[in-house]
Formats: sequence, structure tokens, C-alpha cells
Amino acid sequence: MSWQPREREREAEKETDTEKAGQRCPECEAEQLITHGDQGELMCEECGLIIEEHNMDRGPEWRAFNQQERESKSRVGAPTTKTMHDKGLTTTIDWQNKDAYGRSLSSEKRSQMHRLRKWQERIRTKDAGERNLQFALSEIDRMASALGVPRAVREVASVIYRRALAEDLIRGRSIEGVATSALYAACRQEGIPRSLDEVAEVSRVPQKEIGRTYRYIAQELGLELEPVDPKQYVPRFCSELGLSEEVEQKTREIIEQTAEEGLLSGKSPTGYAAAAIYAASLLCNEKKTQREVAEVAQVTEVTIRNRYQEQIEAMGIY
Repeated sequence: MSWQPREREREAEKETDTEKAGQRCPECEAEQLITHGDQGELMCEECGLIIEEHNMDRGPEWRAFNQQERESKSRVGAPTTKTMHDKGLTTTIDWQNKDAYGRSLSSEKRSQMHRLRKWQERIRTKDAGERNLQFALSEIDRMASALGVPRAVREVASVIYRRALAEDLIRGRSIEGVATSALYAACRQEGIPRSLDEVAEVSRVPQKEIGRTYRYIAQELGLELEPVDPKQYVPRFCSELGLSEEVEQKTREIIEQTAEEGLLSGKSPTGYAAAAIYAASLLCNEKKTQREVAEVAQVTEVTIRNRYQEQIEAMGIY
């Protein structure tokens, strides 16, 4: 009968498992034997002795001796990303009219490729919701490039916008406004110091609309965002002003000492950081004018003067 060999194999496997369950380490007599998940080795958890080896190579069948060979032989595609409406899973037709060998295509082939590109763009979005998402994610990518934020921020902004679209928070609001608000929320969530003024500069919507939409989205999606720390702006502002490490360290001390006394409450973090930088530059004999600091921080000179007076009074410097 055909079932008898299978039954015998199952009984043999059970006997092997029973033997392993009662097996001891020959080195330290411990019973804590574990199986290594990647290499399939039976090893002792106490002393690390390898008792049985069942190695299985889970890597590719090809070999590579440098990074260039590894990239050329790899057959794995690009990872999925939330920054594209189709997560990067569709086919992309290159815009260059050349074949795989780099030779130019004939006029007939070029016309055919042009038609294929046109239909490819048309069928990538099947409805208005996908077209909305495609436009919004392209806007987020454009603004993120202009602000110079890392790739992780773009991913987070795309996820926030997708959540807002899924919960129908876009209705009655502009796509650009929600996309900009999602990018600003992502910058705050990832600890990337970008003020609302800086985000509004690269956006196509007014600052008031961005702030109003941001507050609405943060409340509806339950985004727990902490207040912006002025110290996050210090390295970038000092770098643009050409100030030394000493001034940057002194600025942090001023912010920490004055914030402990409650002066930061209700104040703009960029203006507060700019005033601290101005005060630190005077104390370290690397004076910068209020106009220079105000242009870098994108605040008014009046704001710097007011915050500066409050900070030096709190520190007892007259």
C-alpha cells in the first residue's frame, strides 16, 4: 500500500523530534537546545556549541565580489514606496528612444513608443481618487525637494495624506492645502525644523489656509505632535550666518535657561531661536546685526528685539 511508507516516514520524524526534545548538550549537559532560524543549526543556548548542522543557503545562486557586480546581477526591483500613488508597482516606459543596446529606434518604433507612453499614463490612474492622489503626492515631492528634507519625511507626509483621503478629510479643501499641511505635519513629527513660513514659501496656497488645514487634519487624525523646540533651528541658522561652535553652544544655554523660567510659552520658536543667536553672538564677540539674523530666520527685527530684551533680563545681563 502507498500509505505505509508515508506513515513510516511520519513515525520516524516523530521519533527524531522526541530524541531532540530529550537530547542534552555533550559539552555542558544543558537541555536548552535551540534551532538557529537562518542556518538551521541545532545549538546549545548555554555554551553555544553547534550539535547538528543543516545548512541551507537562502541567498542567490550567483556570486559577486564587489558592489558593481552585485548591482548588475541583482534581479530584485525597487522597494514599494508610499510616495507614488501606485506604490511604484507599475511599468515605466523610458522617455529615451533607444533599445536595450543603446541604439536609436526607427521612426516607426518611435511612433509606437510614443503611443505606448501616452496610454501608459492614461491607464495608471483608473478614477478621480487616484488622479487626486497622484497630483497630491507629486506636490509633496516637489515641496520636499525645495525644502531639502530627507526621504523619510516624504514617506511620512504621503502616509498622512493617504489617511486624510481615506477618511474623506479632503472634501471642501484644496488638494495643495492638504498636501502642504501633511508635509508640515511630517516635518514636525520627524523632528525636521521647518517653520510654517518656510513651508508656505514653496507652496501654492496662503499661509493662513495651511495653518487652518494643518490644525484640522492633526485633530481629526489624532496626530500627537509636540511643540517645536527652538534648539532644533539653531544649527541651521548658525551655519547660514557663519557662526562658530561656541556661539551655537551659548545659544543652546540661553534657550535652556530662559525656557525654564517660562519665557518660551506662547512665543514663536523661530523668533525665540533667532533672538538667542543674536544674544550669543554679542556675548561671544561674533556680532551679527539684527537684520542679518532676521533674514536667515525669516522673522522681523522687532521680534528679535523684543525676545532679546526678555532673554537678557531673565538671565540678569544688562
